[in-house]
Amino acid sequence: MPPPPSGPDPATAYDVEVEDLAPQPVAVVRAHVGLEDIESFLGGAFEEVATTAGEQGLEVVGPPFGRWTPRDGGFDAAVGFPVSGRVQERGRVEADELPGGTVARTLYTGPYDGVGAAYAATFEWLAGHALQVSGEPWESYLDGPEVAQPRTRVCVPCSPRTPEGS
Repeated sequence: MPPPPSGPDPATAYDVEVEDLAPQPVAVVRAHVGLEDIESFLGGAFEEVATTAGEQGLEVVGPPFGRWTPRDGGFDAAVGFPVSGRVQERGRVEADELPGGTVARTLYTGPYDGVGAAYAATFEWLAGHALQVSGEPWESYLDGPEVAQPRTRVCVPCSPRTPEGS
């Protein structure tokens, strides 16, 4: 998740909704990726996950997604697809799960390098609604990179904010 760009107040530019989700099995490839290597990493990882899932008789049941944790000038990434069951580990592909529970979500439209603003808006929205981040966020890519203004859904697990000191 890149840092948000400076500019207008991001919270006013995004509609944030709260939704309860069921846990979702996913198949992922994990790696530490430098900013300059993200595009090449994604294509290969998504292809590897889709191929492995298909060879195991699993269906891809949702759009590709990514979890990005900044570290050492790059990101610890877990990218893949929601699938119809638990994938058996093969090569770099492994089983994981998108958590069930309450998430705040918003939709970002534009170049992928600007999605940080949607995270910032969602975090700000949570703070203004007595909620806190309760898990690792993820983003789902609703359009491919060939789309001029691709849509990215940002999901942030959340829970009611607990009073300090309790």
